[in-house]
Amino acid sequence: MEKEGNEIQDIGQKDWIQAVLEGGPEHFRPFVQAYGPYIYRTVFAVLQSPHDAEDVTQEVLLQIYRSLPEYRMEGWKTWITRIAVHRAIDYKRKKMRRPELFQDSELLEGQDAAPDAEKEALQRVQRQQVHALIDQLPPNYREVIAAYYIEDKSYEEIAEAAGLEKKSVESRLYRARNWIKRRWRREDFE
Repeated sequence: MEKEGNEIQDIGQKDWIQAVLEGGPEHFRPFVQAYGPYIYRTVFAVLQSPHDAEDVTQEVLLQIYRSLPEYRMEGWKTWITRIAVHRAIDYKRKKMRRPELFQDSELLEGQDAAPDAEKEALQRVQRQQVHALIDQLPPNYREVIAAYYIEDKSYEEIAEAAGLEKKSVESRLYRARNWIKRRWRREDFE
């Protein structure tokens, strides 16, 4: 059943992209309404400035619109996230190189542009996405995932606390990881 819903979503996404490519900017408005807040949150996670995040979000939306013909119909959410993160990092680097151009904007803390800034930003976004997926897990899976990965408990400690057999803990962890992997690939979370 999950696969059918995902296929329908993929078909709808392809139809929408085709409509934008053939029909122009007016067909892009639903995308802006659906993904604008997500893009803003992603950009804000890098820049930590509401004003700068608003400006960069507009640039990202424009870049996505212009880049749609190059989109290969796979990994939609990853594709738009990567564009948003790259644009935010470029903005941050430019701002730190020429601060006099950005006097109206809020000043960033930590004026060093770390070479790993892109990697850190992508990791931060991925952590947010993983936490969002964990929140969607069925309660019995969420419990063992949180205990094992967040509370750093052993299988034995989890089994004792939850009143389960060690094998049950292993099984739930395995199923929970697979549940997360399937949804991560589908990229249908926000």
